[in-house]
Amino acid sequence: MLDLVVLIDDDDTTNFLNKRLLEEMQVSKEILVFNNGKEAIEYLSEACSEGETSDKRCPDLIFLDIKMPVMDGFSFLDEYQRRNLDSKDHVIIMMLTSSASFYDLERLKNYSRVKKHFSKTLTKHDVQEVLQQFFDRN
Repeated sequence: MLDLVVLIDDDDTTNFLNKRLLEEMQVSKEILVFNNGKEAIEYLSEACSEGETSDKRCPDLIFLDIKMPVMDGFSFLDEYQRRNLDSKDHVIIMMLTSSASFYDLERLKNYSRVKKHFSKTLTKHDVQEVLQQFFDRN
């Protein structure tokens, strides 16, 4: 079981469904939900910074929406790298999108931390694939 999964999406229904699926599958001890990239960056800056002593934990897995107000997925990824939060080797990021444009998918290739993209909402098969491929779990 993972320690922490983070969902970053401005759609409450998507967050509810994804969180419920992850809970039913017993993927993680804890699941945190953020409604935009800015809220998530603020949390992760505390939780994942080198030498930072915080009661907040750095996640094992992040599901990140591409299109959001306040701070979209690409701005989040840029800020994540700028703040050197990607130095934590174990964090895996998966992109979620309702409309994957060719341009967006090409742009994702610039981010080594992003391992894959999925259409919203997650399916049991998607989650099993992530766990098998990146966390050596069935």
